[in-house]
Amino acid sequence: MTACEEDPSRLTAHELKSGRNATFPGHVTQLLHPIVAFLLVAAHGAFATPCHFESQGEGRVAAIVDARSVRLDDGREIRLTGIEQTATTKQALTSLLSGRDVTLRSADDTPDRYGRQGALVFIGENDTSVQAMLLAQGDAFVSAEIVDKDCATALMASEAAARRQKMGSWADPSAIKNAESPDDILAEIGRFTVVEGKVLSVRQAGATTYLNFGRNWTRGFAVTISKRTLPAFESAGIALKSLENRRIRVRGWVEGNTGPRIDVRLVGQVELLGASEPTGVRP
Repeated sequence: MTACEEDPSRLTAHELKSGRNATFPGHVTQLLHPIVAFLLVAAHGAFATPCHFESQGEGRVAAIVDARSVRLDDGREIRLTGIEQTATTKQALTSLLSGRDVTLRSADDTPDRYGRQGALVFIGENDTSVQAMLLAQGDAFVSAEIVDKDCATALMASEAAARRQKMGSWADPSAIKNAESPDDILAEIGRFTVVEGKVLSVRQAGATTYLNFGRNWTRGFAVTISKRTLPAFESAGIALKSLENRRIRVRGWVEGNTGPRIDVRLVGQVELLGASEPTGVRP
């Protein structure tokens, strides 16, 4: 679930109190539900350590480039892996990282096509990543791009804690879209979006499997999964046909000229939901 060297929680609490009052009013002890507080202070806990990949260097943050990228004083541009932005991500990132010394951790330091180095970012010697802090505050979505199982689980748990407590962006009832309202989802074209609903049918057409959430296949919301992604689902023990009549939460970029679509390329983009669980609160 998932910054002062002697007490990793002290800096985060101070920043939350001084820089985030517009989003989290009230005394800081009221802001940090015990679950979230544990997230931010358990430097050696089970949820803090899984994302400690090999160190890819250190540096000082010279500029916040955008909601997921920072520039270090040595000129390197760093993309924060594992998250997608919400409306509050850039402000929160600025509050956390401006002028800070950071450590970069990643399984691979190969730059992306834009020359950015992808990494999990840690403030000084803090054992909790900035990504986990943003997720725990409700200031980011899990992107599902990190395939390491333990790290992915830890990041998802950070998001889940914020979602249960309606922190940050999760305070907005429309943060999770209803699969039965395709027009609302269609309005999110080009944005990373979280959708929940019941899969009414699973159909295959050529090399693509469709998880249909509406009776009208051309207008209703659907998830598309290519044939090349099927082995990953099989390895995870998920038969796509078994998702029929199941409630799921799916995340990804909305596209589509008629009905809205999300193309699923990673198993982590899909979460199974219990039949009795209220919308938007399940871990």
